[in-house]
Amino acid sequence: MYRSVKVHLVDGTYELFRAHFGAPPRTDAQGRQVGATVGLLRSLLLLLSTPGVTHVGVAFDHVVESFRNGLFSGYKTSAGVPGELLAQFPLAERAAAELGLVVWPMLELEADDALATAARRFGGAPGVEQVVVCSPDKDLAQVVDGGRVVRWDRRRDVVLDEPGVRAKFGVAPGSIPDYLALVGDSADGLPGVPGWGAKSAAAVLARLGHLEGVLGEARELGLPRARAARLVESLAAHREQALLYRRLATLLLDVPLAEDLAALEWRGPAAGLEALCRELGDEATARRAAALHERR
Repeated sequence: MYRSVKVHLVDGTYELFRAHFGAPPRTDAQGRQVGATVGLLRSLLLLLSTPGVTHVGVAFDHVVESFRNGLFSGYKTSAGVPGELLAQFPLAERAAAELGLVVWPMLELEADDALATAARRFGGAPGVEQVVVCSPDKDLAQVVDGGRVVRWDRRRDVVLDEPGVRAKFGVAPGSIPDYLALVGDSADGLPGVPGWGAKSAAAVLARLGHLEGVLGEARELGLPRARAARLVESLAAHREQALLYRRLATLLLDVPLAEDLAALEWRGPAAGLEALCRELGDEATARRAAALHERR
């Protein structure tokens, strides 16, 4: 019988960071820090336990740096990330795979690029009712498409569809890279353009859409003339930087992901989950994963 499904795309890097900073430290028998991985595994299992969650892909920044660091020296790096957290990235990817999920570890590209590509691919695929991108990252708001592709902040349980993106940022999803170029994004190391704030960027981009439209007559901005003139002057003076920031904030939609829709369907944990959970000192999670699979 034909059925439509929801595809859940998980920002594994965000989930790992959240687990690291939100749960007590934990070590395994060898003395390795594994608390973030245990927290991630439990979070993913909780997601799988949610009614309607059947098809899942998880993307990780296998290394924090990407091709964007070659374009802009100020872009985010692994500097300042706790060593015990960085050391868990390979273990976290292994844990997600042993849970039975499709894992996309990114090297030259970023996890967000994989999520954006998957959202575009599966958002228009036959049999897909909705794609849910599980992350609170601002830049992922650009992949939202009506109510068919939405962004879900699991921690706050807030879902953003296209009207939600407009209400939160004041612009359409397609203008999010332009918005971040003007306002900046501290999470990614984007400084923004001097003089531009969230209100002015939203007001102007809601009217003109993209940076190119802002560099015309100041009166087209729909703001008080003096204020509009200062904004145009600032953007003109920082035009090349703004265009670079937009490029950095624009997610790729052509990451070579091999999996089709059928591959994303969760069919239970892999054979190695029980052994991994013994390593982590969390055998209960393996038992819960097996029980969940039996109930389906």
